[in-house]
Amino acid sequence: MRMTIRSAAVLLACGLFASCALAPQDEGGDPKALLEEIVALERAALDRWITLDPQGYLDLMAPEVTYFDPTTDARVDGLEAMQMRLAPIRNMKLPFKDPRYDMLNPKVQRHGDVALLTFNIVSYGTLPDKPESVLARWNSTEVYARIDGKWKIAHSHWSYVKPEIKQPGVVSSQ
Repeated sequence: MRMTIRSAAVLLACGLFASCALAPQDEGGDPKALLEEIVALERAALDRWITLDPQGYLDLMAPEVTYFDPTTDARVDGLEAMQMRLAPIRNMKLPFKDPRYDMLNPKVQRHGDVALLTFNIVSYGTLPDKPESVLARWNSTEVYARIDGKWKIAHSHWSYVKPEIKQPGVVSSQ
């Protein structure tokens, strides 16, 4: 009897977890329209970012935003901390010309007032005396929350795309 109650409790807990984890996506309207809306917000911020203007992202962030990237030692908590973290960028000089980017594979998943945007990005620029080249490749996850009727970034995580591993004895064509 004791084992049966324990087994039933475990099965019930597993069933509850599975029902939450596998809950159908709440589209909340036209998925294509939502993708276009969220991607437009992100692109507007990126368009400013590639010219070393972080304000587009700061304007999109919720007051309680959290943030990770490969250069952070720990999570950054809150809009004020993000403003301090990004303030030095405003005084930097762009080290390349003609910045641009390609946003690849954007996907939005909505669950109520939360939308998860994932995408890859390739940034390009022209370094002095060189042709345009790829400057960086990133993976991005942005968690948007609908706050007072507006989509705001509640969490942001950027990571490098897996680098190409050079094989011993293989000469690069570049």
